Amino acid sequence: MTSTPERIVVYGVTGSGKSTLAARIAERAGLPYVSADDVGWQPGWVPTPDDEQRRRIAEVCAGERWVLDAVYGKWRDIVLPRTQLIVGLDYPRWLSLGRLVRRTVVRSVTRERICNGNVESFRQMFSADSIIRWHFVSFARKRATIRAWAAASPGPEVVRLTSPRETRRWLATL
Repeated sequence: MTSTPERIVVYGVTGSGKSTLAARIAERAGLPYVSADDVGWQPGWVPTPDDEQRRRIAEVCAGERWVLDAVYGKWRDIVLPRTQLIVGLDYPRWLSLGRLVRRTVVRSVTRERICNGNVESFRQMFSADSIIRWHFVSFARKRATIRAWAAASPGPEVVRLTSPRETRRWLATL
């Protein structure tokens, strides 16, 4: 791609650094950044109803310029037709899991507010709804999706990145 695309999705396994990379891409390219977790979660860790998520993401995707840090399956059909570039973070499990555990512990200690004012906790970290558990449940599926898209794109250009070093090099080209 010769010019920077203006509708970009960063996709990867839980803990791979999607939000951080999406924010950096947005800053570097001068594009608005949208957090999928802000679309999907309300205060108190209450899930946003599916129809409301779809409405919100359709509003975002109707715009001409955005960077989105994930694609939830329940609204993938809205996002992909408008996406110009998918950046797939296909990192090894040890890396993404290590990042996820470290991030979750730090946020549990510091009580950092995330996605609409929510706070992670140690109790939540060990619950049935744990983001760490979600990493194990979703890892193979998300990784297979990235690889399938890289092999035969669903429409937009796909850049598959397999290491933080490769990601830094790619980001420097924007």
